[in-house]
Amino acid sequence: MILVLMGVCRCGKSTVGASLANKLGWTFFDGDDYHPKENRDKMANGIPLTDQDRIPWLLILHDIILRELSGGKHAIMACSALKKFYRELLVFGSDILHLNPSELQHDLAKEILFVYLHGSMELICKRMAARKGHFMAASLIQSQFDILEPPSEDENSITVDIDSGIQEITAEIEKALSSHL
Repeated sequence: MILVLMGVCRCGKSTVGASLANKLGWTFFDGDDYHPKENRDKMANGIPLTDQDRIPWLLILHDIILRELSGGKHAIMACSALKKFYRELLVFGSDILHLNPSELQHDLAKEILFVYLHGSMELICKRMAARKGHFMAASLIQSQFDILEPPSEDENSITVDIDSGIQEITAEIEKALSSHL
């Protein structure tokens, strides 16, 4: 099983992911670590990433997911995955770009659970104001909310509200995970 913690910046993907990985003994991958320098520079300068900027990055993350699953390992990944198309890239890789949906390997989708960390714009702005030392400019919060497509019912996903503390959030994810393993 691969858990992909998704949502806008400052929703807690990295913090929750690291905490949950430590608790479960799973490997944690922070998607931000795999952004190329060009993407980091754009975000630091307040320039939103385009789909073209994100596709190569998401394909790298897809390869990590495949590697972990083929090795029989559980893992947790933090990745914004704001659009359904981005989540499809994470699951199906470049196949999503040139195959019909009926030709895709849907068994793989069952092994990847998206955990949408949901929070209000007000809460995210407050968290961003307190953030130090990250490359993402606060001015990009609105652009993230603008393109956000919460998971639909046909996706293997759960939604967790981030108004609670880390312990409550991880407990809620663990409870949901027990029914998916």
